[in-house]
Amino acid sequence: MKVLLPDTVPLDPDLPAGVTTAVYDVRRPVPDEHTDAEVLVVWGNTPENLSDAAQRLKGVRWVQTLAAGPDAVLAAGFAAGVVVTAGLGLHDRTVAEHTLGLVLAAARRLNRLVRAQIGRRWAGEWGGLQPVDEPGAFRTLRDANVVIWGFGGIAARLAPLLAALGARVTGVARGAGERHGFPVVTGADLPGLLPETDLLINILPATPETAGVLGAAILDRLPAHAWVVNVGRGATLDEDALLAAIRAGRLGGAALDVFAEEPLPVTSGLWDEPDVIITPHAAGGRPEGASALLGENLAAYLSGGSLRNVVS
Repeated sequence: MKVLLPDTVPLDPDLPAGVTTAVYDVRRPVPDEHTDAEVLVVWGNTPENLSDAAQRLKGVRWVQTLAAGPDAVLAAGFAAGVVVTAGLGLHDRTVAEHTLGLVLAAARRLNRLVRAQIGRRWAGEWGGLQPVDEPGAFRTLRDANVVIWGFGGIAARLAPLLAALGARVTGVARGAGERHGFPVVTGADLPGLLPETDLLINILPATPETAGVLGAAILDRLPAHAWVVNVGRGATLDEDALLAAIRAGRLGGAALDVFAEEPLPVTSGLWDEPDVIITPHAAGGRPEGASALLGENLAAYLSGGSLRNVVS
């Protein structure tokens, strides 16, 4: 059995007997001599490469993406019988770390301070003596009400970090209850949380159900000082509604790592807003533990066992 490995990350999985591997260029069509592969591993592939693979790899039976979200693979056009598994868990630490950085940058107004530094201006309004309590402002995680929409593995890493700095964290997921020591409610309860929310963190995947779900109906329920952080998928956020809310003073700001179109077009009004922090889809990018996940799934695949992270 042949397994195709991407050239974008070094992979050294434990290979069961009878398994061979070949490395392919994710930016070019798969070479003819490798179109007999049964397993395709995906990481950083261009849409053209994936579409080509879906059409020409007639023997492929399983696609393992190392991305947490499988949307690119699902959009490529692989046959209905091809099993797709996602890279859930591979990005939990790195995305949680980046999200914490965005949150702290927003709270401490590093976006404003960097602009002042570029202009060689001493931004005294953000330094010196500051109020211990500042009602109607998001300036600290201490006693801040934080809602994490999409409470999976990344949120499980992130929530304790926020709580350690004093935040009160509530998760939103498909099922209610308690996860990792934090209260979790369903989407039906989200509107009731929003008026008291200081920080809304979106980690939703891109699905037909989540397209544009973070739009005006949600943003309008947030207090005017609240910030929005998006590290899920750009397709889940209505960027026009967000921009309108910030410009009208109905929202404190936003820290965004993902966008509907990437790279973010230079014509986007988001670039010009002093209270919008933009990072270039930088939260993940390092699939930690990818070789171990691939080796485990290869063993399960050959033995007829259950693969991890199967996309339904």
